[in-house]
Amino acid sequence: MGRMSRRSLLINSGIAAGGAAVAAGAVSPLPAHAAPNLRTPPITPVYVEVNNYHLASVGQYALATTGANVFDIGIIFAANINAGSGGRQAQLFCNPQVQATLDDAANQIRPLQAKGIKVLLSILGNHQGIGFANLTDQAAATEFARQLADVVDQYGLDGIDFDDEYADYGTNNTPQPNPYSFVHLVSALRRMMPDKIISLYDIGPASTTLSYDGVNVGDLIDYSWNPYYGSWMVPDVPGLTKAELGPAAIAINSTATSTAFALAERTRHTGYGVYLTYNLPDDDSHEYLSSFTRALHGSAAVYLG
Repeated sequence: MGRMSRRSLLINSGIAAGGAAVAAGAVSPLPAHAAPNLRTPPITPVYVEVNNYHLASVGQYALATTGANVFDIGIIFAANINAGSGGRQAQLFCNPQVQATLDDAANQIRPLQAKGIKVLLSILGNHQGIGFANLTDQAAATEFARQLADVVDQYGLDGIDFDDEYADYGTNNTPQPNPYSFVHLVSALRRMMPDKIISLYDIGPASTTLSYDGVNVGDLIDYSWNPYYGSWMVPDVPGLTKAELGPAAIAINSTATSTAFALAERTRHTGYGVYLTYNLPDDDSHEYLSSFTRALHGSAAVYLG
Protein backbone atom coordinates (compact mmCIF):
# COMPACT_ATOMS: atom_id res chain seq x y z
CA MET A 1 0.00 0.00 0.00
CA GLY A 2 1.29 3.50 -0.83
CA ARG A 3 1.78 6.60 1.28
CA MET A 4 -1.13 7.25 3.60
CA SER A 5 -1.58 9.74 6.39
CA ARG A 6 -3.88 9.11 9.30
CA ARG A 7 -6.33 11.36 7.46
CA SER A 8 -6.84 8.61 4.87
CA LEU A 9 -6.69 5.74 7.36
CA LEU A 10 -8.74 7.13 10.23
CA ILE A 11 -11.46 4.68 11.15
CA ASN A 12 -14.29 6.00 13.28
CA SER A 13 -11.92 8.17 15.27
CA GLY A 14 -14.71 9.78 17.30
CA ILE A 15 -13.29 13.29 16.99
CA ALA A 16 -16.64 15.05 16.77
CA ALA A 17 -17.24 17.92 19.13
CA GLY A 18 -19.01 17.30 22.38
CA GLY A 19 -16.94 14.43 23.76
CA ALA A 20 -16.88 13.97 27.49
CA ALA A 21 -14.55 16.26 29.39
CA VAL A 22 -11.79 14.63 31.42
CA ALA A 23 -13.38 13.37 34.58
CA ALA A 24 -12.02 13.48 38.08
CA GLY A 25 -10.84 10.35 39.82
CA ALA A 26 -7.73 8.88 41.34
CA VAL A 27 -5.85 5.92 39.93
CA SER A 28 -3.62 3.35 41.53
CA PRO A 29 0.10 4.09 41.19
CA LEU A 30 2.47 2.35 38.81
CA PRO A 31 4.35 -0.49 40.51
CA ALA A 32 7.71 0.68 41.83
CA HIS A 33 9.65 -1.79 39.68
CA ALA A 34 8.10 -2.20 36.24
CA ALA A 35 9.49 -5.10 34.24
CA PRO A 36 12.27 -4.14 31.80
CA ASN A 37 11.97 -4.83 28.09
CA LEU A 38 14.91 -7.14 27.49
CA ARG A 39 15.86 -6.28 23.93
CA THR A 40 17.74 -3.63 22.00
CA PRO A 41 16.33 -0.73 19.95
CA PRO A 42 14.74 0.27 17.66
CA ILE A 43 11.72 0.89 19.84
CA THR A 44 8.22 0.32 18.44
CA PRO A 45 5.37 2.66 19.40
CA VAL A 46 1.82 1.69 18.43
CA TYR A 47 -1.29 3.83 18.11
CA VAL A 48 -4.53 2.16 19.20
CA GLU A 49 -7.87 3.49 17.93
CA VAL A 50 -9.71 3.03 21.21
CA ASN A 51 -13.06 3.77 19.59
CA ASN A 52 -12.72 0.34 18.02
CA TYR A 53 -10.10 -1.61 19.98
CA HIS A 54 -8.68 -2.04 23.47
CA LEU A 55 -5.38 -0.55 24.58
CA ALA A 56 -4.67 -3.69 26.61
CA SER A 57 -3.96 -5.54 23.34
CA VAL A 58 -0.59 -3.77 23.22
CA GLY A 59 0.66 -6.09 25.96
CA GLN A 60 -0.40 -9.29 24.21
CA TYR A 61 2.66 -9.66 21.98
CA ALA A 62 6.19 -10.84 22.69
CA LEU A 63 9.26 -11.97 20.78
CA ALA A 64 9.37 -15.73 20.42
CA THR A 65 13.08 -15.98 21.19
CA THR A 66 13.33 -13.85 24.34
CA GLY A 67 9.82 -13.05 25.55
CA ALA A 68 10.55 -9.32 25.29
CA ASN A 69 7.66 -7.01 24.41
CA VAL A 70 6.99 -6.32 20.74
CA PHE A 71 5.77 -2.81 21.60
CA ASP A 72 7.54 -0.26 23.77
CA ILE A 73 4.95 2.54 23.74
CA GLY A 74 1.16 2.25 23.55
CA ILE A 75 -0.60 5.43 22.42
CA ILE A 76 -4.25 6.11 23.21
CA PHE A 77 -5.72 7.60 20.03
CA ALA A 78 -7.03 10.18 20.63
CA ALA A 79 -8.16 13.00 22.89
CA ASN A 80 -8.86 16.43 21.39
CA ILE A 81 -7.93 20.07 21.63
CA ASN A 82 -11.28 21.89 21.51
CA ALA A 83 -12.29 25.52 21.64
CA GLY A 84 -12.34 26.59 25.26
CA SER A 85 -14.80 28.48 27.41
CA GLY A 86 -14.71 30.51 30.60
CA GLY A 87 -11.58 32.37 29.57
CA ARG A 88 -9.74 29.35 28.22
CA GLN A 89 -8.74 29.47 24.57
CA ALA A 90 -8.34 25.70 24.39
CA GLN A 91 -9.97 22.81 26.25
CA LEU A 92 -8.88 19.20 26.54
CA PHE A 93 -11.73 16.82 25.68
CA CYS A 94 -12.01 13.05 25.64
CA ASN A 95 -14.72 11.19 23.77
CA PRO A 96 -16.52 8.40 25.67
CA GLN A 97 -14.19 5.65 24.44
CA VAL A 98 -11.04 7.56 25.35
CA GLN A 99 -12.51 8.44 28.73
CA ALA A 100 -13.49 4.82 29.32
CA THR A 101 -9.91 3.73 28.59
CA LEU A 102 -8.56 6.23 31.11
CA ASP A 103 -11.15 5.27 33.71
CA ASP A 104 -10.26 1.60 33.24
CA ALA A 105 -6.58 2.23 33.93
CA ALA A 106 -6.40 -0.80 36.21
CA ASN A 107 -7.08 -3.09 33.23
CA GLN A 108 -6.04 -1.03 30.21
CA ILE A 109 -2.96 0.90 31.38
CA ARG A 110 -1.38 -0.56 34.54
CA PRO A 111 -0.78 -4.05 33.05
CA LEU A 112 1.15 -2.47 30.16
CA GLN A 113 3.24 -0.34 32.49
CA ALA A 114 3.95 -3.38 34.66
CA LYS A 115 5.48 -4.97 31.53
CA GLY A 116 7.66 -1.90 30.97
CA ILE A 117 5.47 -0.45 28.20
CA LYS A 118 4.96 3.31 28.33
CA VAL A 119 1.45 4.71 27.75
CA LEU A 120 0.88 8.07 26.07
CA LEU A 121 -2.26 10.06 25.30
CA SER A 122 -2.38 11.45 21.77
CA ILE A 123 -3.94 14.91 21.33
CA LEU A 124 -5.66 15.74 18.04
CA GLY A 125 -7.49 18.69 16.54
CA ASN A 126 -11.28 18.65 16.34
CA HIS A 127 -12.42 20.88 13.43
CA GLN A 128 -13.09 23.85 15.71
CA GLY A 129 -10.32 26.16 14.50
CA ILE A 130 -8.14 25.77 17.57
CA GLY A 131 -4.88 23.83 17.58
CA PHE A 132 -1.36 23.67 18.95
CA ALA A 133 -0.12 26.22 16.41
CA ASN A 134 -2.51 29.15 16.94
CA LEU A 135 -2.67 29.69 20.70
CA THR A 136 -2.45 33.46 20.84
CA ASP A 137 -0.08 34.03 23.74
CA GLN A 138 2.13 32.32 26.28
CA ALA A 139 -0.61 32.36 28.92
CA ALA A 140 -3.00 30.42 26.67
CA ALA A 141 -0.28 27.90 25.83
CA THR A 142 0.59 27.47 29.50
CA GLU A 143 -3.06 26.96 30.43
CA PHE A 144 -3.50 24.17 27.89
CA ALA A 145 -0.20 22.61 28.91
CA ARG A 146 -1.51 22.52 32.48
CA GLN A 147 -4.57 20.57 31.34
CA LEU A 148 -2.33 18.05 29.58
CA ALA A 149 -0.02 17.67 32.56
CA ASP A 150 -3.03 17.24 34.85
CA VAL A 151 -4.50 14.38 32.79
CA VAL A 152 -1.10 12.65 32.73
CA ASP A 153 -0.86 12.97 36.49
CA GLN A 154 -4.47 12.03 37.17
CA TYR A 155 -4.40 8.79 35.21
CA GLY A 156 -0.77 7.83 35.78
CA LEU A 157 0.24 8.15 32.12
CA ASP A 158 3.77 8.32 30.78
CA GLY A 159 3.37 11.31 28.50
CA ILE A 160 1.68 13.18 25.66
CA ASP A 161 1.78 12.77 21.88
CA PHE A 162 1.00 15.77 19.63
CA ASP A 163 -0.82 15.22 16.30
CA ASP A 164 -1.62 18.50 14.52
CA GLU A 165 -4.39 17.26 12.23
CA TYR A 166 -8.04 18.29 11.93
CA ALA A 167 -7.63 21.67 13.67
CA ASP A 168 -9.12 23.49 10.66
CA TYR A 169 -7.24 26.67 11.49
CA GLY A 170 -9.29 29.79 10.69
CA THR A 171 -12.66 28.10 11.24
CA ASN A 172 -15.03 30.07 13.51
CA ASN A 173 -12.91 33.21 13.02
CA THR A 174 -9.97 31.63 14.79
CA PRO A 175 -6.43 32.89 14.10
CA GLN A 176 -4.03 31.31 11.65
CA PRO A 177 -0.96 29.45 12.93
CA ASN A 178 1.82 31.56 14.37
CA PRO A 179 5.54 30.87 14.90
CA TYR A 180 5.49 30.79 18.70
CA SER A 181 2.40 28.89 19.85
CA PHE A 182 3.74 25.35 19.67
CA VAL A 183 7.11 26.34 21.13
CA HIS A 184 5.37 27.98 24.09
CA LEU A 185 3.10 24.96 24.55
CA VAL A 186 5.89 22.39 24.52
CA SER A 187 8.11 24.57 26.71
CA ALA A 188 5.40 24.87 29.34
CA LEU A 189 4.56 21.16 29.18
CA ARG A 190 8.19 20.16 29.60
CA ARG A 191 8.52 22.35 32.68
CA MET A 192 5.44 20.67 34.15
CA MET A 193 6.48 17.13 33.09
CA PRO A 194 10.29 17.04 33.32
CA ASP A 195 10.45 13.24 33.43
CA LYS A 196 7.62 12.30 31.06
CA ILE A 197 7.64 11.53 27.32
CA ILE A 198 6.59 14.13 24.75
CA SER A 199 6.35 12.96 21.14
CA LEU A 200 5.46 14.58 17.82
CA TYR A 201 3.56 13.00 14.96
CA ASP A 202 5.35 15.01 12.27
CA ILE A 203 2.46 16.64 10.44
CA GLY A 204 0.58 19.94 10.31
CA PRO A 205 1.55 23.56 11.05
CA ALA A 206 2.94 22.66 14.47
CA SER A 207 5.57 20.50 12.76
CA THR A 208 6.82 23.53 10.81
CA THR A 209 7.00 25.96 13.75
CA LEU A 210 9.64 24.24 15.85
CA SER A 211 11.88 27.14 16.80
CA TYR A 212 11.19 30.54 18.32
CA ASP A 213 13.26 33.08 20.23
CA GLY A 214 16.17 30.67 20.61
CA VAL A 215 14.06 27.74 21.83
CA ASN A 216 13.92 24.52 19.77
CA VAL A 217 11.10 22.05 20.24
CA GLY A 218 13.53 19.27 19.35
CA ASP A 219 15.52 20.04 22.49
CA LEU A 220 12.41 19.55 24.62
CA ILE A 221 10.69 16.47 23.18
CA ASP A 222 11.74 12.83 23.18
CA TYR A 223 10.64 11.48 19.79
CA SER A 224 9.21 12.39 16.41
CA TRP A 225 7.96 10.06 13.70
CA ASN A 226 6.83 9.91 10.08
CA PRO A 227 3.03 10.28 9.67
CA TYR A 228 2.76 8.60 6.25
CA TYR A 229 2.10 4.87 6.55
CA GLY A 230 3.91 2.59 4.17
CA SER A 231 6.67 5.12 3.55
CA TRP A 232 10.09 6.33 4.65
CA MET A 233 10.48 9.99 5.64
CA VAL A 234 12.97 11.34 8.17
CA PRO A 235 11.28 13.96 10.40
CA ASP A 236 13.05 17.31 10.24
CA VAL A 237 13.23 18.14 13.94
CA PRO A 238 16.49 19.89 14.87
CA GLY A 239 17.68 18.77 18.28
CA LEU A 240 16.62 15.13 17.96
CA THR A 241 19.18 12.44 17.18
CA LYS A 242 18.75 9.41 14.92
CA ALA A 243 17.97 7.37 18.03
CA GLU A 244 14.91 9.56 18.65
CA LEU A 245 13.54 9.66 15.09
CA GLY A 246 11.19 7.26 13.30
CA PRO A 247 11.41 7.54 9.49
CA ALA A 248 9.46 4.30 8.90
CA ALA A 249 5.72 4.06 9.54
CA ILE A 250 3.30 1.22 8.90
CA ALA A 251 -0.41 0.53 9.38
CA ILE A 252 -0.86 -2.92 10.90
CA ASN A 253 -2.60 -5.36 8.55
CA SER A 254 -2.88 -2.60 5.89
CA THR A 255 0.69 -1.89 4.85
CA ALA A 256 1.99 -4.83 2.79
CA THR A 257 4.10 -7.26 4.81
CA SER A 258 6.92 -6.93 2.27
CA THR A 259 6.92 -3.16 2.84
CA ALA A 260 6.80 -3.59 6.62
CA PHE A 261 9.82 -5.90 6.42
CA ALA A 262 11.77 -3.63 4.08
CA LEU A 263 11.13 -0.55 6.22
CA ALA A 264 12.19 -2.45 9.34
CA GLU A 265 15.41 -3.61 7.70
CA ARG A 266 16.14 -0.06 6.56
CA THR A 267 15.51 1.26 10.08
CA ARG A 268 17.94 -1.22 11.60
CA HIS A 269 20.65 -0.82 8.96
CA THR A 270 20.57 2.99 9.03
CA GLY A 271 20.63 3.26 12.81
CA TYR A 272 17.32 5.03 13.44
CA GLY A 273 15.82 4.37 16.85
CA VAL A 274 12.05 4.23 16.22
CA TYR A 275 9.77 2.08 14.05
CA LEU A 276 6.21 3.47 14.15
CA THR A 277 3.09 1.32 13.92
CA TYR A 278 -0.60 2.22 13.82
CA ASN A 279 -4.01 0.66 14.37
CA LEU A 280 -3.42 -2.47 16.43
CA PRO A 281 -6.67 -4.49 16.51
CA ASP A 282 -7.95 -6.76 19.27
CA ASP A 283 -7.63 -9.99 17.27
CA ASP A 284 -4.42 -12.00 16.90
CA SER A 285 -2.02 -10.20 14.53
CA HIS A 286 1.22 -11.96 15.43
CA GLU A 287 1.85 -13.20 11.89
CA TYR A 288 1.70 -9.67 10.54
CA LEU A 289 3.83 -8.30 13.38
CA SER A 290 6.43 -10.97 12.66
CA SER A 291 6.97 -9.35 9.25
CA PHE A 292 8.83 -6.53 10.97
CA THR A 293 10.01 -8.08 14.26
CA ARG A 294 12.15 -10.55 12.30
CA ALA A 295 13.92 -7.64 10.61
CA LEU A 296 14.17 -5.48 13.73
CA HIS A 297 15.04 -8.13 16.32
CA GLY A 298 15.70 -11.42 14.52
CA SER A 299 12.63 -13.08 16.00
CA ALA A 300 9.03 -13.85 15.15
CA ALA A 301 6.26 -12.41 17.31
CA VAL A 302 3.92 -14.54 19.40
CA TYR A 303 0.43 -13.79 20.66
CA LEU A 304 0.00 -14.24 24.40
CA GLY A 305 -3.80 -14.26 24.26
